[in-house]
Amino acid sequence: MRRRNWILSAAGAAGTLVVGWCLMPARSRLGSPGAMLPTQGDVALNGWIKIAADGTVVLAMPRSEMGQGVHTALAMLAAEELELPLERVRLEQAGADRIYGNVAMIVAGLPVHPSESEPGARTARLRAAEWIIGKIARELGIIATGGSSSVADAWQPVRLAAATARAQLLAAASARWQVPLEELSAHDGLVTSASGRTAHYGELAGAAAGVAPAEVRLKERSQWRLIGRPARRSDSAAKVDGSAQYSADMRPAGLLFAAVCQSPILGATAISIDANEALALPGVHRLVAFDAMGGASAGFAVVGISTWHALRGVAAVKAQWQPGAAAAPDTRRIASALDTALDQNEGHVFYERGDTAKAQAKAARLISASYSAPYLAHATMEPTNCTARVHDGRVDIWAPTQVPQIARAIAAKVAGVDIDRVQLHLPFLGGGFGRRLEVDFVAQAVRVAMACEGRPVQLMASREEDMAHDFYRPMQVARLHAGVDADGTVSSLHIKSAGDAINPRWMERSMPALSLPVDMADKATAEGLYDLPYAIANQQMAHVPTRMQVPVGFWRSVGHSHNAFFSEAFIDELASETGQDPLALRRSLLRDAPRHLAVLNLAADKAQWGSPLPAGRARGIALHACFGSIVAQVAEVTLHEAQLRVHRVVCAIDCGSVVNPAIVAQQMEGAVVFALSAALYGRIDIHQGVVQQRNFNDYRVVGMAQAPFVETWIVDSDNPPGGVGEPGVPPLAPAVANALFLLTGRRQRALPLQG
Repeated sequence: MRRRNWILSAAGAAGTLVVGWCLMPARSRLGSPGAMLPTQGDVALNGWIKIAADGTVVLAMPRSEMGQGVHTALAMLAAEELELPLERVRLEQAGADRIYGNVAMIVAGLPVHPSESEPGARTARLRAAEWIIGKIARELGIIATGGSSSVADAWQPVRLAAATARAQLLAAASARWQVPLEELSAHDGLVTSASGRTAHYGELAGAAAGVAPAEVRLKERSQWRLIGRPARRSDSAAKVDGSAQYSADMRPAGLLFAAVCQSPILGATAISIDANEALALPGVHRLVAFDAMGGASAGFAVVGISTWHALRGVAAVKAQWQPGAAAAPDTRRIASALDTALDQNEGHVFYERGDTAKAQAKAARLISASYSAPYLAHATMEPTNCTARVHDGRVDIWAPTQVPQIARAIAAKVAGVDIDRVQLHLPFLGGGFGRRLEVDFVAQAVRVAMACEGRPVQLMASREEDMAHDFYRPMQVARLHAGVDADGTVSSLHIKSAGDAINPRWMERSMPALSLPVDMADKATAEGLYDLPYAIANQQMAHVPTRMQVPVGFWRSVGHSHNAFFSEAFIDELASETGQDPLALRRSLLRDAPRHLAVLNLAADKAQWGSPLPAGRARGIALHACFGSIVAQVAEVTLHEAQLRVHRVVCAIDCGSVVNPAIVAQQMEGAVVFALSAALYGRIDIHQGVVQQRNFNDYRVVGMAQAPFVETWIVDSDNPPGGVGEPGVPPLAPAVANALFLLTGRRQRALPLQG
């Protein structure tokens, strides 16, 4: 396999931008052995693979494990090509080499090309944005976990690295035993000759390190023994027996504990902080005030001998806060402002086909609807925390982060040291969902550690503090209009949405030197509306990027999370208004999208669509594609005394080549519960700058007693892997809403849904 054969593409409405090795360092992603961390007794064969003396394979792991199973999936890729049992692959945190950059995630973040109404050229703004993201890829590599991209990104590099190591080991045995390569085979961590001579990988690694194999071949699909089959997750046992290490479990010598307190009013600063009463408490050491940094609000932390002592200290501090110059944000005013933005702005046209205005003018009927979705918090089970030590011009951080490079960079900036003087330790993450793409908690922890005279400090946010200072999914509104001809054909679809742009705000916080234009056309917010698979002759999708005074960020499945609700609930509206079955209408509109149609049919078949249900129960269906995968879901719903209950969700997914089907099923189950929590309960309300929801009592999640039975059906595919962690979220809310309409006759166009 030649490196130039490995490419990734980002398809836009008017063309294709090929991104791959052109954005990577001159050397291939195979890397040099020097990229692996040196360990006595281990022999590095390339930048991904080392061989231990006992024949164990060590794989460099550049991705964060936050419950999605990536540590197991990537280890399976290496074990498959190296022909050894999965349990003989050991993981090692990858270094900062650019070969570990998540190219698939970068490509997914590229702005789409202009609409078909602007053929041949891009706008200057889009060219600038693509140049900036390309610069990030070239210069930083972006070691990150997100966008359901980890397996998609590793699919070629990790397999190629492992296959190259296998070829080196076989070549070393051939030279040592003076036998042709054709007489050698690798199996179960052994190289075996036709005559029966064997050696394990550890015995051959030293000689293999100097070998440049003449040919490297990836295994054919028919030869796979691990890929595509269920395998036990490598992190399961530790998480069951309690030995798994999270950031809050870190206990470096001399550890102090800190609790953080930020302004209760978004955008406010402290005008006075009286810590006398707090500092008089037993076990409280000091108070450290800090300005806004790393995206975090201004505030302070109290340091003590335990988290409990630190929290007691925070409660005893008397602080006065000064609101910012701008009016304090209020969700009611923001909702009105978004409607005004739709009234007054045409927005950026992401996609256009045909002549929507002309088609709607000629239509026999025009069906219109307005939809909305609220701010949402991430509410990870592990609150934000970070352990930091600043000593002798060096910084050590133990951080639950999805972006280790950016976390190191912010730590270096706060401490005033070079980034090479920062060492980051990456434990398990107790959930991410996009919240760990932020580095505010890292900046705060380092700032507090700097005041603690070389002692390590573990900074923890209470659940209330975490909820009140999240980077929320933006509030969104959309207006949808469809033209229907006299024969019932949907001949046009016009969608315009409005909401805060995410990418520019995140870049300002995380990479200020490479900031994007504030008013750029933001793909992250608009995605999921401009790439619908339905064969409607005339379409236009536009988005109005806004900038409200509320911190926003990436939330699981990002723009798809709300845009799928808008589009799929509206498709059901069209079915109802034209007297068609929702499944039949979708089938007719998917005539040019065979993969989507296959997924839809599989879900409908497994859910027994059209068969009788018990009285008071209804089915709703929805289909959505994102992150390289296609998911259809059918939800069975009841409504009793205003209590909405989802009993069963049938998921069908085409995620390309499947590494571990058990993980796919787990991710679909988790996505359904996550999405259902948002659909039924999720909302963040802000009044006079103060977030009203504080904990799980008023920001509810679905408990075990309310969780539906989830079954997952996977489409067999030869395509490269798509995402899994996020694609299961978007179809759930519209599927439930569509079922609810059948039960009540009322169309709900705002989240969360009401019983």
